[in-house]
Amino acid sequence: MISDSLDGHRDLPPRSRARRNLVLGTAGVLASACVMALPGAASAAGNLGDAAAEKGRYFGAAVAANHLGESQYVSTLNNEFNSVTPENEMKWDALESSRNSFNFGNADRIVSHAQGQGMKVRGHTLVWHSQLPGWVGGLGAGDLRSAMNNHITKVMQHYQGDIHSWDVVNEAFQDGSSGARRSSPFQDKLGNGFIEEAFRTARSADSSAKLCYNDYNTDGQNAKSNAVYNMVKDFKQRGVPIDCVGFQSHFNSNSPVPGDYQANLQRFADLGVDVQITELDIEGSGSAQADSYRRVVQACLAVSRCTGITVWGIPDKYSWRSSGTPLLFDDNYNKKPAYDSVLSALGGSSSDPGDPGDPGDPGNGACTATYSQTDRWDDRFNGRVTIRAGSSAISNWKVDVTVTSPQKVSATWNGSPSWDSSGNVMTMTPNGNGSLSAGSSTSFGFTVMAHGNWSTPRIGSCTVS
Repeated sequence: MISDSLDGHRDLPPRSRARRNLVLGTAGVLASACVMALPGAASAAGNLGDAAAEKGRYFGAAVAANHLGESQYVSTLNNEFNSVTPENEMKWDALESSRNSFNFGNADRIVSHAQGQGMKVRGHTLVWHSQLPGWVGGLGAGDLRSAMNNHITKVMQHYQGDIHSWDVVNEAFQDGSSGARRSSPFQDKLGNGFIEEAFRTARSADSSAKLCYNDYNTDGQNAKSNAVYNMVKDFKQRGVPIDCVGFQSHFNSNSPVPGDYQANLQRFADLGVDVQITELDIEGSGSAQADSYRRVVQACLAVSRCTGITVWGIPDKYSWRSSGTPLLFDDNYNKKPAYDSVLSALGGSSSDPGDPGDPGDPGNGACTATYSQTDRWDDRFNGRVTIRAGSSAISNWKVDVTVTSPQKVSATWNGSPSWDSSGNVMTMTPNGNGSLSAGSSTSFGFTVMAHGNWSTPRIGSCTVS
């Protein structure tokens, strides 16, 4: 999550070919919150989520609701990950902008999508000093305590049974050598006890969700991580309900993966809590970035209570620090060396180069088609498909666009459409924009009359005719 200093369960049903093969080849599916490695798998998993599941872990991504209308974003999410964390949609200002008036729309959209794909959901975050609506900071101590407990209760009850792990309290400790609590409305008015109270309230609201404390700059042993460690140790000794600790793990050349990263995860796990890598991104490129990602994954795999990893975004262009290219997919959803490093560390292997199910693969190696929604009104929306040539120049292209009845395409531009007999499948060919040099792009657009159905059009592979 974006901090002022650094960054601002369901079981997994079969989704990919690798998971389907595992299910078909196994007499029973484990009915636990984690999918354990299945013996006798015929081949290595071909995506991050399946490879992690075979190691008894999840591999997730932070997801923004406003990108769920982009086909390549959604296809990469669906094909590669088995867990999601709403990036901003479950923060206090998004859910309760005015007191006791809740708006779950965007968060529900993410949860619904995840459930439809058999993914776990991490809840992020219930109590945090940042992204608070203004009315919270203006409350007196008594009202603030009531508002905090009401917010935790209402949100957790709304998502009861849907959330695997909640970041109950987020970033409550200062950076630096003091190990002190961070100044915030909660700390300043309610004192040190607000964290314990938040966890006890959370357990009362949902007895099954795992309750986590989450923070950054705690990845190695230092004053801040020691303070968190001492709090967790105290909570466990006194029976305060805490199940997991989240390590955000935002790294760059000035703050690299610490040498004691694995040992630090292990010492927390030894307290009797799960550890989760919750917001992983690593600035850089090439082999150096890939090696750092590999070390993080290997550290998690070496700690039996490290239950999963979440990267903070999908393509670089949507990262909160996009200039540092910190994620596993580049701006065009191509897999980076860091992706291959992670998949290999998880024990998986990349898809065949010609596998059209591989996100970022052009289908026939010649061109790609990427969809995004550009405008929306009460009764219609506009879509744009970007055509990009691969490593060689092309002189012609063709893409199918399928809408779901009763939707109808009412207008098009920058292309020449033809239709199948149902009127639901539009084949678009160039209108003077067919010749593209290697790596260059063009686009066409269309308007869809929704007629009450707002589902995203299905975009076929780009082919060279």
